[in-house]
Amino acid sequence: MASPAEPEVFGKYHLLEKIATGGMAEVWRARFHGVAGFEKILVIKKVLPDLASDEEFLRLFMDEAKIAVALQHVNIVQVFDLNEIEGQHYIAMEYVHGLDLSRLITRARALGPFPIPLALFVTCELLKALQFAHDRVDEHGIPLRVVHCDISPQNVLVSFAGEVKLTDFGISRAAFQAASLHKVIRGKYAYMSPEQVEGRALDRRTDLFSLGIVLYEALTGRRLFKAKSRDQTLDRVRRAEVPSPRAYRPEISEELEAILLKALSRRQEERYQEAGELLEAITTLMVREGHRATNSDLSTYLKAVIEAANAESRGDSPNLAINDLPPTAIVVLAVEASPPPRSLASPRTSLPALSLDWASIVHEAGGELWERADGSLLVVWQARGGMGPSLDKAVAAARTLQRVTVEAGYRLSAGVAPGVARIAPDTRRPPAGWELAGPFYLARWMMNLSAHRGRVLLTEVGARQVRGQTTLLGRIPIQGNRHINLHELVG
Repeated sequence: MASPAEPEVFGKYHLLEKIATGGMAEVWRARFHGVAGFEKILVIKKVLPDLASDEEFLRLFMDEAKIAVALQHVNIVQVFDLNEIEGQHYIAMEYVHGLDLSRLITRARALGPFPIPLALFVTCELLKALQFAHDRVDEHGIPLRVVHCDISPQNVLVSFAGEVKLTDFGISRAAFQAASLHKVIRGKYAYMSPEQVEGRALDRRTDLFSLGIVLYEALTGRRLFKAKSRDQTLDRVRRAEVPSPRAYRPEISEELEAILLKALSRRQEERYQEAGELLEAITTLMVREGHRATNSDLSTYLKAVIEAANAESRGDSPNLAINDLPPTAIVVLAVEASPPPRSLASPRTSLPALSLDWASIVHEAGGELWERADGSLLVVWQARGGMGPSLDKAVAAARTLQRVTVEAGYRLSAGVAPGVARIAPDTRRPPAGWELAGPFYLARWMMNLSAHRGRVLLTEVGARQVRGQTTLLGRIPIQGNRHINLHELVG
């Protein structure tokens, strides 16, 4: 073996670092040198020497490259080269600088449960890859009928740029393969489908079942079918009995649970029939529940996870900048009570007493009191389970606050604003100046605007979440040339 200063030369590649060794191949980070100082970092996957004469394995190894090279997609690891050097077969592939999803989820435990918006975002990116692979045809328009057959967290790569890439088509099924290869059970037992362990015909629904397992485990932090022995694991997969994910993580909404359970149905005909169908279901839910996430958010989270894990290994507390934290969906409710005009009856209770009643109502609704004074509150719901359930709680609380306030002889001013904020785990607040930023500013602004009408105001985003409970007030200028549509809570 060459020293680190002198990388091992493998044909036109320099092998820099061994990434992994499995039972069939070893994987290296490598550098390719071209003309005029051109360099490219990539991955070399080499067949182990003792398998070089195994015809069935070599056929699978070559099929992996043939399948992957036909799948040029942003969410699939690209294959550049399939060749042989001195009798050793290899594949040259795209290098993804980051972590696989398995290690990301494991290390993320230092920061708490894996964020629901990011778990859904990763799943959607993988569904785009699967939709492309499942629908791929050859140059003659004949369907390739690709089935990955090994969807697992280890085969999902997340880069520091927030990219999500599916890799390892080593045991994939495709139409051009020999039928004998389709009769052998291969893959990670805990991520197989029932039809896979039973040796039945596999199709695209098999991949969707396996992806459902990955999403379930990311959301709950628990292994779904993994047991102490191989036979026990296979038996659990065969029965496909799925505990309620809400039992492990209550903030998972009923709709998200329903999506998971459908994807994990034992009977293929009861599952989503194609990746695009599941992708539409999840993206619709993300919009409805306010689970907003981007590549940038995933990138930020990955870096925060690595920093937290490194700090933990040193015995230190994570020292994360606020911008390293993933954004949290929130709902803000700003309320204020004002006494009636002197011509009307005097209030029947004091503002301090009313504020105590308010605090009890907010506590019952699961809100957090971020600011409190006699006759005014700022309440926040962190929408870990989605914007919809938190907005429902905020609206219900606003209705109760309005009723109690009127009964006490006061007029209520209130504004409800959904949004996002980066909340530090130590202070449990956003960075300095948060009081006049984003949804906090907007909720206060709407509260002041509602004073003369005595009704709760919501943004258009909030009104869409609580359909049938609001009426449009109008299009109102807010800052400079910006306008927003405001809605009043009715009934």
